[in-house]
Amino acid sequence: MNLLFIVSLSALVLLLGYKSYGALLKHLFKLDPNFRTPAVEYCDDVDYIPTDPKFLFGQHFSAIAAAGPIVGPILAGYMFGWIPALLWILLGSIFVGGVHDFSAIIASVRHKACSIAELVKQYMTKRAYFLFLAFVWIAIVYIVVAFTDIVAKSFVGIQKLESGAEIRGGATATSSMLYLSLPIIMALLMRFLKLRLWLATAIFLPLVGVSIWVGPYIPLDIATIFGISDDTAAKVWIVFLLVYCGVASVIPMWLLLQPRGHLGGFFLIFALIGGLLGVVLGGKPISYPAFLGFSTAKGEPMFPLLIITVACGACSGFHALVASGTTSKQLRKETDAIPVGYGGMLMEGMVAVVSLACVMMFAQNASVFQGEIKANLIYGIGMGNFLEVIGIPAAFGISFGLLAFATFVYDTLDVSTRLGRYVFQELIGWKNNIGKIVATFITVATPFVFVMQTTTDAKGNVIPAWKVFWSLFGTSNQLLAALTFIGITVWLWRKYRKRWVWFVTGIPTAFMYTFSMWSLLKFLIDGSIKNVVTWVAAVLVGLAILLLIEAVTVIFRTMHAPPIKEQESGTSK
Repeated sequence: MNLLFIVSLSALVLLLGYKSYGALLKHLFKLDPNFRTPAVEYCDDVDYIPTDPKFLFGQHFSAIAAAGPIVGPILAGYMFGWIPALLWILLGSIFVGGVHDFSAIIASVRHKACSIAELVKQYMTKRAYFLFLAFVWIAIVYIVVAFTDIVAKSFVGIQKLESGAEIRGGATATSSMLYLSLPIIMALLMRFLKLRLWLATAIFLPLVGVSIWVGPYIPLDIATIFGISDDTAAKVWIVFLLVYCGVASVIPMWLLLQPRGHLGGFFLIFALIGGLLGVVLGGKPISYPAFLGFSTAKGEPMFPLLIITVACGACSGFHALVASGTTSKQLRKETDAIPVGYGGMLMEGMVAVVSLACVMMFAQNASVFQGEIKANLIYGIGMGNFLEVIGIPAAFGISFGLLAFATFVYDTLDVSTRLGRYVFQELIGWKNNIGKIVATFITVATPFVFVMQTTTDAKGNVIPAWKVFWSLFGTSNQLLAALTFIGITVWLWRKYRKRWVWFVTGIPTAFMYTFSMWSLLKFLIDGSIKNVVTWVAAVLVGLAILLLIEAVTVIFRTMHAPPIKEQESGTSK
């Protein structure tokens, strides 16, 4: 079977989902284009900025599309075959992840662009609010831990390919550092020299390509420069990345977040288009098995592992933090939530499909599957193969894929740290500048402690940090989505009292909660990893149980109460 058939069919399914289920959501949520959104009502040109949906889509997409839709599908496809992973990506994106992201934006927009935690406090209890905040902050810490380690490891060492070519981590590091400098320069020119957005895009987007080209010629290989081991060099990069996260989380959004999101959005869409063109024109056959059984080679069961591993490729609780933390403050019209929120998740689903295709093109015994599985390398080689079809040299294509991977991660790392700072300030009630500094320091220092640990399995073998934390990240991230769904379902039920609420958000809530808790409890019972991670997992289980009890109590207590009548944020224009 040809890759083109599967990828084209997937794109068609996602498009039909957008046109049909997206239209249904617009009707059920009664979206009003004349509703005065918080971005319009509280416009301050700092946090609240009415933004054209084309610009906002790029920023939102680059923030939510982290390494998850690349790493998750690649690992799941490798473990179980591509059919199980593909089915969950498509069904999950349309009926779970897309609904989650869209409803989080709308819930926030209708309540003065508040966070989901504030929504929980308003419609559940103050106790539930603090439980939710604590869970969110822990989940954010693990997002930063998992992604920081993945990026740092991609900046060191040399990987030899079957063709004889070499991929140097230092080259990826150079391209990444150049890439991070471009949006800052772009922002300063736009701010102080009034450079138009279209002209800035035309200038700086090609410079992203230049940064990829330059990387191999001046590799920033700090292991060689300072005479240290690759492991030590990776730890140096971890420190740098965490410092970057801390700085990026406190500087104005216009200086980094918005221009980087704009450039990153284009870059990542180009990566998606390049992959799709490679599929269309390459005529590559599917070589990897479609189904490998209901358990992995190590005996791990498909469920709940498949759902947790695919993670952001189908649904991500982190998206709710972005949706209610930054996107809702920039939504120009309520109706823009469909292309930005629902469409953004379906686009991420397509990224997951292309990532899965990078596995599907290889035979099961290919060298990329020997030893430790490196998802970023598989993605980079896959993109290189796709881009080579359209005349781009394989070496440049692989570098392009690796930088695209790093770009996905950067956009999530600094947004996560900023959101973590917001959440921690809410928890301690310390909202002045000193509180900002303290909250930022703790939010980056905690991941530093975790990622510097050496973790071993039951046999004493060292496990890469990202691999340890990926399971807990995936589980806590999916459980965060379930808890977000809980808050949204309570709000919708109290507002509309319609049966559709139980089908549109209630069933996804039950599904995500069941599989996430199943995974966490299995993680605790198996005891394959014994360190502070286990204790964190136990805390997450406790918080999730208490939040569910709070939600069920509120629903039963208000079962026969009339729908809420109070005016939500904003008024019709």
